[in-house]
Amino acid sequence: MKIEFTAFPRNGNGTGPSRRMRRTGKVPGVVYGAGKVSQMIELDHTALARHLKMESFHASILDLTLDGSKERVLLRDVQMHPWKPEVLHVDFQRVAADRKLHMKVPLHFVNAALCPGAKEGGVVNHVMNDVDIQCLPDDLPEYVEVDLSQLDLGDAIHVNELAMPKGVELVARVRSDNPVVVTVAVPREAVVEEAAAGAEAAATTEIITEKPEAAGAADKEKKEAAK
Repeated sequence: MKIEFTAFPRNGNGTGPSRRMRRTGKVPGVVYGAGKVSQMIELDHTALARHLKMESFHASILDLTLDGSKERVLLRDVQMHPWKPEVLHVDFQRVAADRKLHMKVPLHFVNAALCPGAKEGGVVNHVMNDVDIQCLPDDLPEYVEVDLSQLDLGDAIHVNELAMPKGVELVARVRSDNPVVVTVAVPREAVVEEAAAGAEAAATTEIITEKPEAAGAADKEKKEAAK
């Protein structure tokens, strides 16, 4: 999916100019990287806010038009107001075609309706929602699929079991840690019921075990009374 947006050169720097810019519906930002000088920019807040709602805007190579020329960039940082839906600042990194990117890309869980464990009443738990990958810009995927069609009750998928697109590899740290991505767990209610049933069975066994001893004591008392 190709995403294009426009930015404009920004002259003023510092807190005062940035505040005045925000009051006019603009967002301050910066573009850096690829061996070029960093450039201060400004963007339309309404258009930027609309783009930020798109998942792909956060994990795709974007086409930025600036001063009549286009550059390929990645969104690297977004600063939001603590309590208002207002973007305070954005950072974009230029992309070099021959340099590998280190990115977080979202995970898309597919075939949940075919999951055997879910059909048996299991609960699918998404432990991770994105994963760290590295690849060249042209190989960057919008997302990585996680296939749930073979998961039985109690099963889990780890990071190293994910099918990576061509040219994409997991970041070494993630690969060595191999965290859990998704599980199919027994519902909590079923676990509580099973535990309660086990406790009841244990109590019944204890009572049955005590009965012969109690009967023996009663017989002994009757014999002594007869004497």
